[in-house]
Amino acid sequence: MTVPFKIDLTDQVVVVTGGSGVIGGMFCRALAECGARVAVLGRKAENGMPVVADIEAAGGQAMAVAANVMDKDSLMAARQVILDKWGKINILVNCAGGAVRSAEIPQDEYADLEEGTDSFFTVDLENVKRELELNIYGTMLPTQIFGECLVGQENANIINISSMGAFGPLTRIPGYSAAKAAVSNFTEWAANYFAKSGIRVNAIAPGFFQTKQNHALHFNEDGTMKPRSFKIVGATPMGRYGEPEDLVGALLFLLDPKGSRFVTGVVLPVDGGFHEYLGV
Repeated sequence: MTVPFKIDLTDQVVVVTGGSGVIGGMFCRALAECGARVAVLGRKAENGMPVVADIEAAGGQAMAVAANVMDKDSLMAARQVILDKWGKINILVNCAGGAVRSAEIPQDEYADLEEGTDSFFTVDLENVKRELELNIYGTMLPTQIFGECLVGQENANIINISSMGAFGPLTRIPGYSAAKAAVSNFTEWAANYFAKSGIRVNAIAPGFFQTKQNHALHFNEDGTMKPRSFKIVGATPMGRYGEPEDLVGALLFLLDPKGSRFVTGVVLPVDGGFHEYLGV
C-alpha cells in the first residue's frame, strides 16, 4: 500500500495484535513502509503470512507470530519469539477485537413485538461476555505483556482501537458499545499511568467502515444498503462510510515521534463527523 505520508520508524519494532485482519494487516503494511520491523500477531501464524509476504515483497521486514490475546501464556511465548529475533519492542498496536454477531440485539427498539420474537430478553448473555472480554481483556492483557518491554525504548507507544460506540451506545450492539467504552477509559487511565515512563498511550475510534465483518449487518446480498445503513450515512456529515485506508493517517500521526510527541490519552475519532452530529 502507499501511506498518505511517511514518518520515520526506522529500526523500531512494532507488535500488531489482530495483524492478520483487514485493518490490522493494513496497519502492518503501512508501518513497514515507514521502516518499522513488524510482528504480525494472529491466532494462527499462517494467517499472518500473506501480510508478511506483502511486506517482504516491498522490501520491508516482518514475521508472523501465533498469539491469542485472551491467553497470557500464548502472549508471553509470542513476546519471547519477537525479543529473540529483534531484541526489543518499541510500539504496540492493539488491533484485535470486534463485535460478536450472536450478541447482537435483533431490533433497534423494543415495541409491540409478536410473541416468540427474539429480543434483548432472549439474547444469551454469555455471548455478550465473550464480546466484553475480547475487546477490553484482549486489550489490557497484551498491554501488560508487551507494554513492559516498551519501558525505556525510543518512541514507546501503545495504540488501542476504540469505536464510535464508546462515545454513546449504538443500537443493537450494547455489549460492543460497552466494551469499546471500556477500551477508551482504559486508554485514558494507561496514558496517565505510563506518562512519566515515556510511554504514550492513545486510541483511534473508527466510525462506520465497510468491512467483511460488518457487511451482512449493513448491506443486502446484492450490495444495496439496508435501512440501518441509510440511518448511518444520514448521521455522518461527510455522507459516506469510511474506507479502511482512512485510518492510516490517524495511526501514523499518533505514532509520529516528532509530530505527536506531546500527545497522550487521546481517543481520536475517524468518523466523518458522526460523533458530533446531533441530527439537526
